[in-house]
Formats: sequence, structure tokens, C-alpha cells
Amino acid sequence: MIVEVLAVGTELLLGHTVNTNAATIGSKLADVGLDLQYSSVIGDDHDRMVAALQLAMSRAEAVIVTGGLGPTQDDITREAISAATDRPLRFSDEYAARLQRWWESRGREMPESNLKQAEHPDGAILLDNPKGTAPALQLETGDVVIFALPGVPAELEILLDMYVVPLLAERAGEGVVVSRVIRTYGESESRIGELLADLYVEKSN
Repeated sequence: MIVEVLAVGTELLLGHTVNTNAATIGSKLADVGLDLQYSSVIGDDHDRMVAALQLAMSRAEAVIVTGGLGPTQDDITREAISAATDRPLRFSDEYAARLQRWWESRGREMPESNLKQAEHPDGAILLDNPKGTAPALQLETGDVVIFALPGVPAELEILLDMYVVPLLAERAGEGVVVSRVIRTYGESESRIGELLADLYVEKSN
């Protein structure tokens, strides 16, 4: 199964935030033999996000989008997925009520903007997020499944473990990606490359 990851957030492009989520996703996918072929970072721009999503859907069987699920104006992942898949946004009264209860349980008044987190592209499944208010999304479109996950690393990791990796592993069947790190000293990179050239050619064929 070919998987592509799109990390959303201008802060990632500017270097204000390190994209540790890419390493987390890559490692977890490799553990179950899933083929992560592309990983990209896109700023908070609607048109560029739509273009990136459509490109990803054209060459992958699963697309994992991280970030942009918060309640602020620059959180536009839902809107971008809606546009890229030609699915109108819907509003979940059930999830809105859940958001209200979440805030009330903490003795705080919910900002009106948080209701944005109850929106989702038509046909998407809202996946429970035990560590935050933004649900993850799962959407089937043609032969591609799209997952949208919060960018907060603690939330992303638990949602990967709960939903994304098990579902993709089940679809792909058993497998594993094996890699080995070999450390060398005393020789230049170019000389090591020459010594291992036959292995590289064999792997490429």
C-alpha cells in the first residue's frame, strides 16, 4: 500500500516548529510494512492545500494529513479536504454537544469558534480524540482513504495507534520494512559509496 503524508502549517515552513510528526508516522508505518513514498509540508493556504491533496490522491492509496484541525481561522484542513474531494461540509450536532460537555466538565465556557471542530466533509467518520477537542477524520473517496489528524504530537500518536495504523495494516496485509544503519570511520563517504555500489545497483533493480 502506497501512503503519502501531508503536514499542514506555515509554522513548519518557517522553522518555528519542528515537524517531529513526520518521523513518528514514518516509523509506525514502516513497523507494519507500509510504503511511505512521499512526505510534504504545506502552509496554511487553501488553494495550495487543495492542490497538494489532489496530487496525493492521484498517486497514493492512503493520505495522512496532519494539522489544521483547530478552531482558529488558519485551521482550514477540513475545508481543503472538502474542496479537494468535492464533498460539502456538514455539521455534527452530536459532536457539538460533546464539545460543550468537554468544556463544561472543566468549568469553562466554550468559545463559539470551537464549534468549527464539529464540521466535517460529507461522508467522513469522526474519530474520537481522547487527548483533545479536535476529532480525527476518516474519509473514503474512490480508491483512496484520507485521514486527517491533529498536529499536536501527543494527540497524533495516540490516534495513529488507535485508528490509522491498524486500519491500513489490515488493508495492506502482513509485511515489514527492514532497514539497517551501518556506521563507518576512516573512509570518505565517496569511498564507502564505491565499496557498496553493487548493493545499491542490486537494490535499484
